[in-house]
Amino acid sequence: MSAQGVAVLLSWLSCCGSAVWRYSTNSPNYHIFSTRSTETSVFSERFQVMEEAPSTLSKIKLEYEGTLFSEWSVPATCSVKNKSSPKTELRCSSPGVQTIRPIVTGPDSEEERNLSVDSSHICFLWYYKVINFFHNLTQVAVIWIYDPENADPNELLWNANEPSLNSIILTKQLATLGQKPGIYTTLRRRIYLPYDKMKNGTWHILIPMTTDDVLKEIKGNQVAFQDCFIADFLFLLTFPLLTIPEIPGFLPISSPHGSQLIAAWADCVPSSVVVVADMETFQTNDSFRTWTRIRVPPNILTEDERHSVSDVSLSRDGIFFLINGILYIKSFTGFKRLGISENLPDSGIIGITTRKWCWVKYLLKAKRRSSMAIWTENEVYLGYTFLKFVKIITTEKLKNLLNISSAATLTIHNVEYPGHPLELALLLNYCTACNINKTIYVVIYNEDTEQWVYQDFALDVSTDSFLTPHFIYAALPDLILRDKHRIYYCYHNFTETGVLQTPTEFGNLSRLSHNSIIHDIFIDYYGNVVVKMENNIMFYFKINIRAAIKLHLWTNSTMKSLILLSSSAQIYLIYVFENGTVQPREYPLKLESQSVHFTTKEKCPYMAFHNNILSVFYFLDKGQNLSIWAQIVYPENVGLYIVVESYGPNILQEKEQVHYEIALGYCTKTTTVTFFQNINYEAVDDYFKLQDQNTGLRLVQVRPSEYGRACPIAQKVFQIAVGCDSTKYIAVKGFNKKDCLQHDFFYVIEKSYLRNQPSKNLRVKYNWKKYGCPLRLDFGEKFHPLVQLYNDNGYVEDVEVNFIVWEIHGRKDYSFNNTMKKSGCLNEAQTWKSMTKLNQHLPLEEAWGPENYKHCFSYAIGKPGDLNQPYEIINKSNYNHLIWPGDHSGMYVFRVKILDPNYSFCNLTAIFAIETFGMIPSPSGYLVAAFLFVLMLLFFSILVLSYFHYMRIYKQYLYEPINRYDRKQKNN
Repeated sequence: MSAQGVAVLLSWLSCCGSAVWRYSTNSPNYHIFSTRSTETSVFSERFQVMEEAPSTLSKIKLEYEGTLFSEWSVPATCSVKNKSSPKTELRCSSPGVQTIRPIVTGPDSEEERNLSVDSSHICFLWYYKVINFFHNLTQVAVIWIYDPENADPNELLWNANEPSLNSIILTKQLATLGQKPGIYTTLRRRIYLPYDKMKNGTWHILIPMTTDDVLKEIKGNQVAFQDCFIADFLFLLTFPLLTIPEIPGFLPISSPHGSQLIAAWADCVPSSVVVVADMETFQTNDSFRTWTRIRVPPNILTEDERHSVSDVSLSRDGIFFLINGILYIKSFTGFKRLGISENLPDSGIIGITTRKWCWVKYLLKAKRRSSMAIWTENEVYLGYTFLKFVKIITTEKLKNLLNISSAATLTIHNVEYPGHPLELALLLNYCTACNINKTIYVVIYNEDTEQWVYQDFALDVSTDSFLTPHFIYAALPDLILRDKHRIYYCYHNFTETGVLQTPTEFGNLSRLSHNSIIHDIFIDYYGNVVVKMENNIMFYFKINIRAAIKLHLWTNSTMKSLILLSSSAQIYLIYVFENGTVQPREYPLKLESQSVHFTTKEKCPYMAFHNNILSVFYFLDKGQNLSIWAQIVYPENVGLYIVVESYGPNILQEKEQVHYEIALGYCTKTTTVTFFQNINYEAVDDYFKLQDQNTGLRLVQVRPSEYGRACPIAQKVFQIAVGCDSTKYIAVKGFNKKDCLQHDFFYVIEKSYLRNQPSKNLRVKYNWKKYGCPLRLDFGEKFHPLVQLYNDNGYVEDVEVNFIVWEIHGRKDYSFNNTMKKSGCLNEAQTWKSMTKLNQHLPLEEAWGPENYKHCFSYAIGKPGDLNQPYEIINKSNYNHLIWPGDHSGMYVFRVKILDPNYSFCNLTAIFAIETFGMIPSPSGYLVAAFLFVLMLLFFSILVLSYFHYMRIYKQYLYEPINRYDRKQKNN
């Protein structure tokens, strides 16, 4: 928060409402709350900018807002800078729980806090800023180290563009000691390191823009400076998000005057938030650092309509507003009313909602998954991207599904998305007379299977009661419900239900908060639940806990606020002032709950809870299994154990082992669970149906059998997707797109070499991008394809199971060196000829595959036949090779397909090309005859010409000398 914002906030709190007091530190999110930090003496050694000093105590800022302040009461191990100042600094020399309380004048006393001050060696933090490059969809993270006790104000506010002088010196000093950061992604387990040497005290790390690997963590080497280390930093980094710009002349849109704040956020991008107040609507895309106002064009809504927003939702298409039963959308292109043209009702809409829990990955057999739900009293619609809406159910159909009498009244009470990534929950009102009471039922709809499941839950409430569901982050559809005064819990798949209890007033939170009513409930991924009242009194409990405690007062009762989660998974209180300004403030939920637990003497029943669950999503293919373990350490005679619960289709078998140890009064219990399938897909009647029945998404959660509010993490939740992993693919080793001239070309296949015996030759275009570089082989060289499996992380394994190949353009002028007999067949094996004959109605690529594969190694399978035929099935170890014709060369483009039905749910195929050479093509008969005719004609022509040539020579050298002699005799 800026200094001006703090001043505004403090001035407001000090003049209005009851007195409160709080604390803060320079480290963001109260990350360093310990007895020590450091005044880095290296600064004075190099630049003489400060005197060399030993390590000092960490500063904790205390703030009191009120008029009755006298002085601060602190323990002897702590000291305050100015004991009589409402705003001062606290330093503690010893770790432990420090009881702090402001002393005030008058009969009343202020509440005390028990602050847990650590003795951690964490003194420094990572700072990062991101530079986006849209031309190649990459981001550069500029990283340096800073000390919160000696940082620049811009660094503390997280708006610095470059490191301060102190941070440059500190970063360089730690770099000389071997420090070097890296960015580690949580979902894909990728590691990105600096691509260059340090520049100006900063490292630069290049990372790709992603939407499915957004959770990242900055980690460094275990390097210490003055016995101080750097804390790891968890953050969220997505594609750059844009806010809708504010256009001059547009008008405010808000909730009714005097109403509480309404918020909506993107499920996987908590940094993108929309807040609706009673004077404006605000949006942020950078975790509350900057805000823009959302306004609408004039002449579309009346003055009353603009100030009548009852609900808001955020999606990729824009911001949805619900106003007087009508749905509107504000996007970059404008402000629009939605209705019949979008397959939505023109009026009568009573609610909208979006997903609350982020699942980046999930297995979806259907075509798409909804992003929002809209409902009236009698209809439910699902919304998809690009403003596509589909009505999925009406109350009349629900009556038939639930066997409810047509005379009864059934309406839709509320709708919410559970923790399951493919489900939607409906709360239904059921009554007959509907005068005094009604019954709330719950049904859950699965978008993948399109099935409705009635849950074993019924809650009788008065007819004017309105319940809001909040599903917790769990594998089971567990939820808590709230009305104005109470919280109802539904745990362990609706087997445990009841009213959340409090130490007094039997769970009526209003009586414990000066008759205020419940405003909102905040639930995070760690199982923390905070109930916020309209007067800002808050209650706290954990999921699966049946009682709540009251937290210390943090915010003035007249301030309008709400609780949100930042991109670094930290809790913030968002304040909206009457002048239209928005101020975020970090809220130390962990420290505040520890303070109350210290007073109530509540402790966690176990000492440690460990597990090897490192991901929230696991894929299981055929033949694979998943083993996870969890370990709990607890005092002897407590009797705890590990509970493994799962939810979803019954498609997995489980094998559980428990190992137990006891030593020095503590018990260690380790549970190992293996998930697997044991189904044979070979030679079944309906291969695809059996696959579909045994694929799906199953959610699993691992938790201790008992825990309390003081325990750090409630449970571990993850998905097991059984089915085809879309990132899997196969390739033939030795083929690429680099070792050849990268261009397309044409070639001709002689018609006699084709399967279907066409009437003319086939002219084929070689698509280099699709086929890659062909492998050139001598016609006498055999070829054995080595198929390899890959995923988005790279090479996985060599494929050892059976596969088949075929020439995609229909060539048949190749064969295999192994025969059926040599391969060990007892009956005739399947071949392309037999399979295409059997499946003439199917194209070539579908005629033979894992769905109809039968082996030949049993007398009970197949029929006797000629075993001297080529064996056309290849695997890694059977030494079956492709062989080429000896009378001509050619270009072959093959497709390979995995044939083993027990290898993968995916239809794994790949393409490779081979060009043979070394054989002179055989000429045609006409060409040979023509050549012989020309050759003989040439021979006889030369013979005749030589005859006349030699006759002339003979005449010249035989007759002419005689004539000359006769003439000479006559002359003599």
